[in-house]
Amino acid sequence: MTLKLRPLPLALAALAAAAFVASPARADEGMWTYDNFPKAQVAHRYGFAPDAQWLEHAQRSSVRLAGGCSGSFVSGSGLVMTNHHCVRACVGQLSTKEHDYSAGGFYADTPAAETRCPEIELNELLSITDVTAKLRAATKGEKPGSPAYTKLQKQTKAAIEKECSGGPEEAKVRCDVVDLYQGGVSSLYKYRRYQDVRLVFAPEQAAAHFGGDPDNFNFPRFALDAAFLRAYDDGKPVQPQHFFKWSEAGAKEDELVFVSGHPGSTRRALTVAELVYQRDYAIPERLIASAELRGVLTQFGRSSPENARISTADLLGLENGFKGNRGRLDTLVDARFLAFKQAEEAKLRARVKARPALQKDAGDAWEIIAKATGELRPHRHEYEFIEGGAGFGGTRLWRVARTLVRATAELRKPEGERLREYGDAKLPAIKQALYSKAPIYDALEILKLTHGLIKLRELLGSTHPFVRKVLGDKSPEELAEQLVKGSALREVAVRKQLFEGGPEAVAASKDPFIQLALLIDEDGRKLRKWKDEDIDGKIDAASEAIARARFALDGTSQYPDATFSLRLSFGAIKGWTESGRAVPPFTDFAGAFAHQTGRFPFSLPESWNNAKGRLNPAVKFDQASDNDIIGGNSGSPLINQGGEIVGLVFDGNLPSLGGDYWFEPAVNRTVSVHSAAIVEALKTVYGAKRVLGELLPSAQPSAAPAPSAAPAAAPVAAPAPAAPAK
Repeated sequence: MTLKLRPLPLALAALAAAAFVASPARADEGMWTYDNFPKAQVAHRYGFAPDAQWLEHAQRSSVRLAGGCSGSFVSGSGLVMTNHHCVRACVGQLSTKEHDYSAGGFYADTPAAETRCPEIELNELLSITDVTAKLRAATKGEKPGSPAYTKLQKQTKAAIEKECSGGPEEAKVRCDVVDLYQGGVSSLYKYRRYQDVRLVFAPEQAAAHFGGDPDNFNFPRFALDAAFLRAYDDGKPVQPQHFFKWSEAGAKEDELVFVSGHPGSTRRALTVAELVYQRDYAIPERLIASAELRGVLTQFGRSSPENARISTADLLGLENGFKGNRGRLDTLVDARFLAFKQAEEAKLRARVKARPALQKDAGDAWEIIAKATGELRPHRHEYEFIEGGAGFGGTRLWRVARTLVRATAELRKPEGERLREYGDAKLPAIKQALYSKAPIYDALEILKLTHGLIKLRELLGSTHPFVRKVLGDKSPEELAEQLVKGSALREVAVRKQLFEGGPEAVAASKDPFIQLALLIDEDGRKLRKWKDEDIDGKIDAASEAIARARFALDGTSQYPDATFSLRLSFGAIKGWTESGRAVPPFTDFAGAFAHQTGRFPFSLPESWNNAKGRLNPAVKFDQASDNDIIGGNSGSPLINQGGEIVGLVFDGNLPSLGGDYWFEPAVNRTVSVHSAAIVEALKTVYGAKRVLGELLPSAQPSAAPAPSAAPAAAPVAAPAPAAPAK
């Protein structure tokens, strides 16, 4: 059940909100960059201040999964800990009809059995460099938001990234220019890139996602949402300089803990006009679209066990997104929240107005943003369904075709003139996706493409020129089947030949998906140019002006919105009060068995029920803390002040869904798997001695795997644990 916040009368809410406006971050609020971490604030509150050495160790021990999750090195032999739901796609891609590792689990009991994930890339952050001055110098004299300004900014970012990632190790380095504080600061993030990433351990889906959608974003929780990967370099396990050690005991209630991870995005600095657009259009429309597709996928999965297997990952991701957007909408329609934001904006504008120089630079920024948002509204469906690709259902074959058409054309241009996603620094990721051997299932592709085409026709109208161009006289069902069954793009060799052959080979291709992508490419590019220049360019320039004003007034006492770059948040293990009821911060194994009903999704797998008599019922399972997180933090390590793993972040509670827009320390909670639960499950349920030996070197004489350049063998399902000794 969604936890509702009781709205205050507007006048009282505005007064309460005003007390917090433009003040330093409250309580344990904030996803802080590593180069601006508030050490003094932590020391004042908890008596501990992370020094430079501590911060460097935590930074280098943390990793990013380029697909949208976080993780961490937990051994000197490249073992990486993350969530099961972060490797769900890999587990599904390695599975077959005969060997479903989602259902049975995966455990590589030898180094040779560790199996490469087709599409996972790990990034280890090496350094952060402020490049704001370079960007300002390059655009000096141009009006912010103008086409010339936008072009120069794009060219400069591309040049910075290329210079950073060039050299003999180019494929192993990733460099991203990240805009912080709405463009008030730009930083260069340099990463070590690992694309040979192999699956080591993943429990059964039933254990990792125990409680399913009903328990998602709720607490108490009893989920073992954990998995282990290994990073390889030149065929051998990576030996990182930094990795987190393990705490079996974990943390106590009220103990200081940190989350080091990669929050995807927050929108806490949006103007009121932008928030209203989110409330009235963006979020409700996403909810409707998700609900409709969820119904389609649910029916598809019920039609056969195989259809359920190949569509489960899509369905679970969709359900998670649906619940997340519902929580965001709950916040946006809360009168108390809007009153807070209105008061915050009014106070900032008054402070800007009182400083003539700031008023000249940023005084009209709010009106510019409101106008641009209004201009986006009537064309939002065209952009989303044509350039955004929603009309093609997110199908793999469509994404491959679009990438081949766009990438081969863009790579012929000077780098500064390309679309940002096709810069040289992005090439390794493009190739990894194009050459992925992950299976493509025709039935699922046809289903999703049909649905996308139906929605395209519904929302743009059957007489829209683009709809007529795509469908012609065919029905969505007919076109989807023709495209999928007639395409050869499921073959990696075909994709590679087209990519290496360049735009000439692509233009000569008779593949129906390629022909479709070529046919509509210009339509998408026109919309992209309009949105980049007339909408986003104006909004970005105005947001930058507001950010400059904030800097002039408050400096860096605030943290920037999340950008899927590495952040550190601090807090404590802590429960909360919900509807007058105290919610304790810990659950245990006894609670998990009490929670199960034997019916999906409250049914623990057979391995757990077999091990019940050997498991310690008092071991802590999941836990809550008041760290500030958001989507993208999935898989983040929860560490204590000694830099030891005390938990694995996998979720938040329902109030935390509003964390996209604001943070409420009294109720926002991070949910993580307790470090003791992971050890107990590995030892007693799965008999995963290799993994245990790396986490706890005392558990066995030889902890590290023998380096091997041999190709990974076929995966092995998690074995049933040995019977207890008599």
